[in-house]
Amino acid sequence: MEVVASVVGGAVVATGRLLCGSIYSMINYTVKFQSNLDILDKEKEGLLAVKDELKRQTELAEKEGKGVKPLVTKWLKEVEGLLLKVEQIPQEVRLSRRSANCCKQYGIRRKVAKKLKEIERFAKAGNSYIGDVTVGYSAPISVELIAGPSIQDQTTAKKNLDDTMQQLFDNKIQRIGIWGMGGVGKTTLVRTLNNRLKSTSMQPFGIVLWVTISRNLDMKKLRTQIAQRLKLETKKEEDMQILANRINERLKKEEKFLLILDDVWQKIDLHSLGIPQPEDHKGSKIILTTRSFDVCRHMSTDVQVKVDVLNDEESWQLFSRNAREVASSEHIRPFAEAIVRECCGLPLALVTMGAAMREKTKVELWKHALNELQRSVSCPSHITEMIYKPLKLSYDSLEGEKRKYCFLYCSLFPEDFSIAISELAQCWLAEGLLDEQENYENSFNRVIDLIENLKDSCLLENGAREDTVKMHDVVRDVAIWIASSSEDGCNSLVRSRMGLSMMPVGELSNSLKRVSFMYNKIITLPDFVVQCSKASTLLLQGNVPLDRVPERFLQGFKALRVLNMSGTSIRSMPLSLLQLGELRALLLGGCSHLEELPSLEGLSRLQMLDLSVTRIRELPRGMENLSTLKQLNLSSTHSLQTIQAGIISRLSCLEVLDLTHSRYYFSVKSDVQQEMACFEELKCLEQLRVLYIKFERIPYFSNEDLSWIDRLRQFHFSVGPTDKFLPTRHEKRTVSINNVDLRLEERIGPLLSHASFNLDSCLGLSDMLEDWVINRVGCFASLKSLTIQSCSGSAWGGGCAAQYDLLPNLEELHLVHMEYGESISQLLGHLGLRFRRLKLIQVQLCSEMKYLLSCGDFIHDLPNLEVIEVRHCAMLGELFSYRHSMQYIAVVPRLLTLKLVNLPQLKTLCRDDETCPLLEQVLVSKCNLVKKLPLTDQNAGNIKEIEGESRWWNTLKWHTDTTESSLWPYFHPIQGVTEVDDEPEAKALPPKSIHNGSCKILSRIANENPYLLV
Repeated sequence: MEVVASVVGGAVVATGRLLCGSIYSMINYTVKFQSNLDILDKEKEGLLAVKDELKRQTELAEKEGKGVKPLVTKWLKEVEGLLLKVEQIPQEVRLSRRSANCCKQYGIRRKVAKKLKEIERFAKAGNSYIGDVTVGYSAPISVELIAGPSIQDQTTAKKNLDDTMQQLFDNKIQRIGIWGMGGVGKTTLVRTLNNRLKSTSMQPFGIVLWVTISRNLDMKKLRTQIAQRLKLETKKEEDMQILANRINERLKKEEKFLLILDDVWQKIDLHSLGIPQPEDHKGSKIILTTRSFDVCRHMSTDVQVKVDVLNDEESWQLFSRNAREVASSEHIRPFAEAIVRECCGLPLALVTMGAAMREKTKVELWKHALNELQRSVSCPSHITEMIYKPLKLSYDSLEGEKRKYCFLYCSLFPEDFSIAISELAQCWLAEGLLDEQENYENSFNRVIDLIENLKDSCLLENGAREDTVKMHDVVRDVAIWIASSSEDGCNSLVRSRMGLSMMPVGELSNSLKRVSFMYNKIITLPDFVVQCSKASTLLLQGNVPLDRVPERFLQGFKALRVLNMSGTSIRSMPLSLLQLGELRALLLGGCSHLEELPSLEGLSRLQMLDLSVTRIRELPRGMENLSTLKQLNLSSTHSLQTIQAGIISRLSCLEVLDLTHSRYYFSVKSDVQQEMACFEELKCLEQLRVLYIKFERIPYFSNEDLSWIDRLRQFHFSVGPTDKFLPTRHEKRTVSINNVDLRLEERIGPLLSHASFNLDSCLGLSDMLEDWVINRVGCFASLKSLTIQSCSGSAWGGGCAAQYDLLPNLEELHLVHMEYGESISQLLGHLGLRFRRLKLIQVQLCSEMKYLLSCGDFIHDLPNLEVIEVRHCAMLGELFSYRHSMQYIAVVPRLLTLKLVNLPQLKTLCRDDETCPLLEQVLVSKCNLVKKLPLTDQNAGNIKEIEGESRWWNTLKWHTDTTESSLWPYFHPIQGVTEVDDEPEAKALPPKSIHNGSCKILSRIANENPYLLV
C-alpha cells in the first residue's frame, strides 16, 4: 500500500506541476493581453498612416503615367486584408469575455499577439517603400499622342502594360515582342504605352517612332514613313540606301530612341531601314507587335509578352461600355451576356458587337443578333467586315495550301473542344495532308511542328489536357466561314455538338469536301443514297444513340478517306463499307456494342483501323490482305480471344500495334496446336515502331529473340492477370509485371535491359532481388526507371550483396505502398546502388520508412538528383541519415523541386549548414514539424515558388531576416486550407505545453469562474 501511495502521490505531484505550469503560462498570456490590445491599436494607426501615404504616392505616380512597383501594389492589397481582420478583433474580444470556453479565450489572445507581429512586419516593409514606389520611368521629349481606345477596366492588359514599361527601363532588354491573335488589343496596349510616355514628366527617350507595318511589306514606303517622322526631307528619286544612311545618322544623334513597329508580319531588316542596332546604341529599344511568335523569334526579341483574351468580367465591362446602359436592362441582359460569351473574350468582337447593339431596346433585335453570331456561316456584314476578315489575315499568311487545310480541319470539331493531337495526325495523314511515304515517327514529328506553327500564329492553343489543342471559338467561326465559302476544294459542312437527333440531309451536296456531325444525338441515318460524292471526311463520332448504319447510306460517300463512327452504339457495319475503295482511316473506337465487321479485304488502301473498346472476339476476315495498314488499335478489346497466326505478320507496313488492356495474351513462340499469333512473328514487321502487348507469364527471352527490339521507339509489355501502366519519364519503353509470384517464375531475362521496369502487387520481391545479385550482374545496366508498388516480401536480411552498382544508369525511382524497410538503402542497398545518375525519387504510402537514404559508406551525394517527392509516409523523420564521420558535402547539389506532403513526423530536411543551391520549387503541406528550409541569402534568388499552409510559413526559422523578406513574394498559401485566424472559435488551440488532460481541467475551472482567465 505504501508503494501504491508513493506512486499515486508522485503522479498527483507531476500532474499538479504540469497544471500549475500550464495555468501560469495562460495567466502570463492574460496579463500581457490588455497591454497587447493597447499596443495593437496604436500600431494599427501607424500602419494606416503608412498605407495612406503609400496610396497617395501611387495614385500620384499613376496620374503622371509612372509605373508602380509590383511589390508596393502587393503590399497595399495585403495590408487591406490585414486591417480588415484587425478591425474585427474588438468584437471577438467582447464575445470571448462572455464565453466560458477557455480555449476560445486563449485563441483570441494568441491571435492578438500574432496580428501585432504581422502589423510590425508590414509597417517595416511599408516604410521602406515610401518615396520609392515607381519603377523609375521618365517621359520622352518627342512622343506623338496616338488616338484610339484605352485599356480601361482590363486588369490583365494593365499588368501587361506595367510589365512592358518595366522592361523598357531594364538595361539588359533591347527588343520586346508583343504577340497574340488578331483582335486581342496588341495595338491598344502599345498605344496606351506610347501615350503614357507622352504624359510622363521625365524623359527617357529622345524620340519615339511609331510605324504601322502593312501585311504586304514595302521597304521603300517604310523608309519614307520613318524619314518623314524624323522631319527629314525626302526626294522622289532619292536612292533608298542614301535615305537609310540619313535615317541612321539622325537617330545616332539621339541619346536614346524607341522604335515601335506595329503589326509586323515577317522579319524586317532594320539595317536596310537605317535603324541603329539597339545593342550598339545603348539605352535604345525596339517594340514590335505581331500575330506570330515566329516573327519574335526571327526578330531576336529578348522578351515576349503574349496578349491573351479578356476574362469574363473584363469582357462584360468592355462590351457594356460600347453597348451603353441598354445591355444592363432587365430584359436585355440575358441576351447581352450570351453575346459576350459568344465573343469569348476577344476585344475586337466585343467592341464590334457592343457598338452594333448600342441603343437597341427591343428584345427581338438582341435575339436575332445572338442567333446570327452563333451562325458562323451566315452572319451580318458588319461581323464579316469588322471581325472575320481581319482575323482571316492570319489564315492568309500561312505558308502552303496543306497548312491552311490542316488549320481548317480543326474547325470540324465542336466549340471549346480539346482535340487529341494523335487524332489530328490520323486524319491529316488519311486526308493526304502529310507525306504518306514518311514513317510513323517522322509524320508525327511533322504534325507537332505544324501544330506549333499554328499555335505560334495564334490559330491554335493548348487544350485542357496534355497532348491536345483547341481553337478559340471566334477563330473557329472564322475557319468555318472560310471553309463554307471556299472555292478551292475545302468546302465543309460543320454541325458538330448542336443537339441534332436527325441528320439534315437537305444540307448535304456533292460540293462538300468534309462533313462533321460529331457529338450530336443522332438516332438514325438516312436509308437511301446520300449525294456526297466528293466528301473525303465524314465524322459521326459521339452520337451515342446511333445503333445502325443502313446499307445504302454509305453508297453516296464513295470518295471517303476518313470515316469516324467512334463512340456510337452500332453493333455491325454494312457490306457497303467495302465500296469505300479510297478509305484510309476507319475509326470505330469506343463502339462498345460492336461485335463484328464484314470482310475488309476490299479496303486495299486502309492505313488506320481503330477497333479499341469494342466487343470483337477475333479479327475481321480479310485483315491479312491490308498490305498498306500502318496503325492497328485493339486496346481494351476485353472479348478478343483469338488472333490467328500469320495474320499480323502479313501486315508488312504496320507501324503501330496496340493491345493495351486487351484480353489477348501473346506467347513467346507459336503453339502448333493452337495456331495463335505469337511474339516471334512480330519480328518480321520491319516497319513496326510502337508495340503494346500482354504476356500471361514472365517470358524468357534469349538475346536472339530480342535482337530486333531496338528498332521499336515505344513499347509496353505487360505481364500478369491485370494490366496496369505506371507512367514515368521513360514510359516509351516499359515492362510492367502485375500480380505475379516472382518466386515461381522463370528469369526475367534480357528484356529489362531495353526498358523501364514496373512491379505492382507482386509476391517474392526479396527473392527476386537476391536473384538479381546472384545471377544478373550487369544484366540491367541500361535500366533507367524502376517502379515498385504494393509488393509483398521482407527487407533484405542477409545473403549476397552486389560488389558494384547493378543499376548504374537508373534515373527514376518510384516506391509506392511498400510496408517494410526503414529506407531505400535498406530495401535496395544490396543491389550496390550508388544513384550517380538518379534524377527523380518519388515515394508514397511507405508506412515504415523513417528516412530516404543513408549517406556515408556507399552514397556520399546524389549529384544529378533534380526532384524529390515524398507523400503520406507516417514514420518519416528525416530525408537523409548521415554518418558522423562523413565529411561535409552537398548531398543534392542539383535539386530543383522538393515536394513533401502529409509527413507528420518529418523534422529535418538536411544538415543545418547545408543548402540546395539550385532549388526552384518547394511544396510543403501537412508537415508541421518542418521548421527550416535549405534556403539562405545565397540561393534564395533561384526560388520561383513556395507552397504551403500559412500557419506553417509563419513558424519557419530563417538564416537571416533578409532571407524571409526576399522569399515572401514567392510564397503562395495552399488554397482551401482553413486558417486559424478565419475561424477562431473552431480552430483556436491551447499552448503546446498543455496536454489534453490539462485542457479539460482548465475548461472546468473556466466554467466555474469564467472571469479568472479573461
